[in-house]
Amino acid sequence: MKTYTPKATEIDRRWWIVDADDQVLGRLASQVAQVLRGKHKPMYTPHLDTGDYVVVVNADKIRLTGKKEEQKTYFRHTGYMGGDKHIPFAKMKAEHPERVIELAVKGMMPKNNLGRLMQKKLKVYAGSEHPHEAQQPEKLEV
Repeated sequence: MKTYTPKATEIDRRWWIVDADDQVLGRLASQVAQVLRGKHKPMYTPHLDTGDYVVVVNADKIRLTGKKEEQKTYFRHTGYMGGDKHIPFAKMKAEHPERVIELAVKGMMPKNNLGRLMQKKLKVYAGSEHPHEAQQPEKLEV
């Protein structure tokens, strides 16, 4: 038996739409990460990008469980000494609701060039409107 490796021309990319309204952040992000990586396809190969495009709408209506609404913070560093920035979840959700989902999915993707390439196929929008109607995305149940 020979190991099957799909060629670039054989990879069929589809578009999926996910409604994040009243969804739990971590559960939604793990499902989206699987589709972006292509793990839902029988031709999945770890060293190739076999995944699909995912459009997430209503990112501003995502929810967390337990006390994470008050306790979760996002960390970044300015590059200067003592330049730690801790942004609370409530502030991040109010100012950049798309970034909440993008960062959750980013943490579940491979930390290499291929992972960064796969992340570009994620499109997140705060409201219910998106400019990808021409691609005719199918509804993804999460």
